[in-house]
Formats: sequence, structure tokens, C-alpha cells
Amino acid sequence: MAWSSDKTWFAVAVLLYGVSALHTVFLWRKGFRKDDWISYGLLAAGYVCHFTAMIQRGLSLNRCPIDNLYEATAFLMWAALTTYLVVGLWSRLRFIGAFASPMLFAVGVFALFPKLDPAGEGPRYENGPVSLHAALILLGYGAFGVASIAGVMYLTQEHNLKFRKTLAIQSLLPSIQRLERVNTRLLLIGWALLTGGLAMAPLLLGERSPREVYADAKFLWSVLVWLLYGGLVALHWRHRLNGHRLALGSATVFAFVLLTFWGTNLLSGLHQ
Repeated sequence: MAWSSDKTWFAVAVLLYGVSALHTVFLWRKGFRKDDWISYGLLAAGYVCHFTAMIQRGLSLNRCPIDNLYEATAFLMWAALTTYLVVGLWSRLRFIGAFASPMLFAVGVFALFPKLDPAGEGPRYENGPVSLHAALILLGYGAFGVASIAGVMYLTQEHNLKFRKTLAIQSLLPSIQRLERVNTRLLLIGWALLTGGLAMAPLLLGERSPREVYADAKFLWSVLVWLLYGGLVALHWRHRLNGHRLALGSATVFAFVLLTFWGTNLLSGLHQ
């Protein structure tokens, strides 16, 4: 699709995410503060532009904008940022934005690559149930993304405390106990959303055979991700994973999701 008004709004959003990421450098240099509204405000402004872009794209095509890799990536970013803006209402958790903004900026720049939004394609997701199925899964990945950021924050604060660095006090990051609770709850929310999205798969067969859907690369990959996150949640629930390992697992599995999400789309006959 040619450069359009919605792409301009999205580009402005990515620019704001970049400014927020730049502001993060100053936060790291002078130490975090309890109420940093600058990063939160920049991300909120970017969110407005981002949401405007999605609304414009959806209205222009008369469908949920999750049809190609550009739209799916933009939706994934929107879901992660929505989760952060809610969590960030609590001042002690607002620092997640300092970790989120570089990731949003990097993924946003990638999403703007022209080949991710090819021209001349008709929509594949034409009906409500299919759009809901895709939206639930992407919202789940958004929750996993913020959980991974909480995990990175946990590991950072744990490292600072372990080596008795003054940065652990100056930064005023949330306690590792609070970060562990946030990580756990976000993983549960993401896993529930992913479960709901995958559970809808049998309802979306249409004229396709079960083998065509269940042997699809993207479906098999989604089941693998579901098992990985389900394993993290179950092991932590049974007290077999401490906070450190949960944080490490959360960050590692989401890194795997980011590295393989687009590749499995290309391998998928249903999602390509």
C-alpha cells in the first residue's frame, strides 16, 4: 500500500517513541525518579497518533487492521503500549516506559519497511470471528511484551542490589517483589488471551480442512508459544520457578517471539 495518511500518523508515533527512548538515556545517566511524567507523556502522545493511524486504516479498509505484517506489527505495538499506559498509572511502575520506548521505536522503524505493507492485496480477514481470533492473540503478545520488560527491570534491579550499587537506590525502581507480581499477572493475562484466540481456531475452518489449519506453520508456532508461556506460569505457580528464573524466562521467550514472529508468517500458507 502506498504511503497514506494513516502511515504518516504512525510515523509520527514512531518518532515520539524515539524521542522517549532518547529521554531514557538521560534517565539512566542521572538516575530514575519516582514520578517521571515526561517519558509517560511522550508515549501517551505517541499512542494517540498510533491509535489514530489504526482507526484511519481500519475505516478505509472496513476491517480490523491486522491483515499483513505491517498491520500486525502495528497492532502488536499498540497492544503492548496499551498495557503499559494502564500499568504506568501507578507511579512506582511508570519506569517500565524507560525500557519500553527503545523497543517500541526499534519495532516501529522495522514496521515502516515498505515490503511489510505491499500494495494491491485484498483482505484475508474479512469476517468478525477471524478478526477477533487474530486480535486476541496479538493482545496476548502485547501483554507478554510488557511482562518481558518487567522481567528485564527485575533482572536489572536484582543485579544492582546484589552488587550493592548506589544506582539501586537512586533509580527508585519498583521492588523486585512488586516486579515479580507484575510479571506474573501480565503473563497470566497474556496466556489467557492467547488461549482464547487459539480456542477459536476450530470455528474458523470454513472450507479448509482441519489438516490445512492445524499443520500450518503459524498455528504450530502459536501452540509452541502457548506451551512455553503456560510452562512458565505453571512452574511459577507450583513454586518451581523463583522470581529470577521467571523474569529470565519471560524476557527470553518474548525475544524468541520477536525473532520468529515475522519468519513464521512467511512460512504460513494461511497468514503469509
